[in-house]
Amino acid sequence: MSYHRLPYRRVAAAALLLASNFAAPAGAQFKKDVPSRPTIPCEAVDSIGVAQMTADGVITLQLRSLPPDPIAEGKLRYAPDDPQYGEIKQHLGGIAPGETKLLRPWC
Repeated sequence: MSYHRLPYRRVAAAALLLASNFAAPAGAQFKKDVPSRPTIPCEAVDSIGVAQMTADGVITLQLRSLPPDPIAEGKLRYAPDDPQYGEIKQHLGGIAPGETKLLRPWC
């Protein structure tokens, strides 16, 4: 009895093609079935974190996610030579070295 062996790459490619044909419709159906969560209007949010300026002028934003999303936090640092530095400083309404301010959302 002889067996014909298919090359591994062809089998893997066929499996991937088959899986992708089922995954897209299943994902689309899942999105339809997930109930939408209520969102908080941007204007109603007082703070999404804090901003602090160090003595050398670096602005650090410590951000946090808003409910009902899962808790997530992150830090962004903007040095005075960063292209977005002016925009960040303006959004904060100004900030001085050593100062910490609440960070309101960008609405």
